[in-house]
Amino acid sequence: MKGWKTIALLVVSNIFMTFAWYGHLKFKQYEWGKNLGLFSIILISWGMAFFEYVFQVPANEGGFKDNGGSFNLVELKTIQEAITLMVFMIFTLVFFKEQKLQWNHLLGFGLIVAAVYVIFKKW
Repeated sequence: MKGWKTIALLVVSNIFMTFAWYGHLKFKQYEWGKNLGLFSIILISWGMAFFEYVFQVPANEGGFKDNGGSFNLVELKTIQEAITLMVFMIFTLVFFKEQKLQWNHLLGFGLIVAAVYVIFKKW
């Protein structure tokens, strides 16, 4: 069960990360965001990124094998990267509808999934 808790925390962390890193690209489309300067956008994004760390640090702390978790360091990073891409793809499809996923994006994501398999495979 520890492994699933780690994965769930990383999913939540990545949702906040994606909004912090890319959500601000939509601010200008809203009345409240039309006149925001770069410094204001950075502060808002930094505030969102705080919550990324609120979930990411406990996920890695609890998920790391040396702390009694289920994953070694490479596996933790691999899980995090795969989740990041899944969250990013969903975010893009929902909030940036004008951005279309193309075959090469899907192929690249498939290769990352294959990399996850290779990393977790016990040879």
